[in-house]
Amino acid sequence: MPLDRILRNLITWQRAGGPPASLRDMTVEQARERYLANAIRPRRPDGDAGPAVTTADHRVGTADGSSFRVRVYTPASDEGRVITYLHGGGWVLGDIDSHDWVCRIVAESLGAVVVSADYRRAPEFPYPTPLLDAIAAARWTSRAFPDRDHVIAGDSAGASLSVGVAMDARDTGDVEFAAQLLLYPPADPSLRFAAAGAHPEGYLLSVDDMAWSYDQYVPDPQQRAEPALDLLGADLRHLPPAVVGTAEFDPLHDEGVELADKLCVDGVAVRHVPGPGLVHGYFLMQDIVPAAAVCARRVLEELDAVLRSAREGRESAPATYAEALGEG
Repeated sequence: MPLDRILRNLITWQRAGGPPASLRDMTVEQARERYLANAIRPRRPDGDAGPAVTTADHRVGTADGSSFRVRVYTPASDEGRVITYLHGGGWVLGDIDSHDWVCRIVAESLGAVVVSADYRRAPEFPYPTPLLDAIAAARWTSRAFPDRDHVIAGDSAGASLSVGVAMDARDTGDVEFAAQLLLYPPADPSLRFAAAGAHPEGYLLSVDDMAWSYDQYVPDPQQRAEPALDLLGADLRHLPPAVVGTAEFDPLHDEGVELADKLCVDGVAVRHVPGPGLVHGYFLMQDIVPAAAVCARRVLEELDAVLRSAREGRESAPATYAEALGEG
């Protein structure tokens, strides 16, 4: 379908004075300031910050003796769930403030405690530090909120990190996840799919932006073949059920579809939610683009359905071996 009308007008307005500066033409700090300004623009004319949830910031220690911040969102209605959320921004630009409003929406919509991780970012902390911080955040969440259905979730770069965290949990047994939420995930560091796709530039994210992001995050090209980065070449068997969201006018669209397909081939239950007419980053645009809000609600409804199905399956399972044999 065509690009959403409101998004088309937004892109036209942004380009009225000429194309926006590319990431390569900005310093990292300038790029971060622009990203944050766009993400935390006034959400409502009356200044409403979004759903009313309580928040508290904590510090999580790391294996190298450092620490990073996590922000815990607690909704009024509690469904017994917890989500470790990993923000997007190309492993370089986003933070927990840029995604504060999104985490409030997720917490309220799913009745879930949300733990948003302010993992250390490239280029100051290149791969694997952001991934190791994400793993540490998930382990902290598991200890702080035991006996809850735990979801590992993220958008864009955070979605890539989420799969890496899920693979670590599978291999170590340190955390048990009930589901994954992966929004427009980068899965192909070679950018082969992005370069050959229908929309490589002009829709708020370009292939060159992604190339710049990988250069900051993984400056050694040889490392990009590692499973936590090259998700399309990784062994994804025995990962938790996944909800994968893609956007039609996104350079990462095709590799997101490929990732959903590969998860299926590897035996993972997948619900793919396409984003017709939408662009990369739509999850952060729900307040200004009605179509983005509709698609975001569908994504969260699919995740809710996955979690409800898992809980119903546990509740209906035999409690003992004797019951399983029909002897209870």
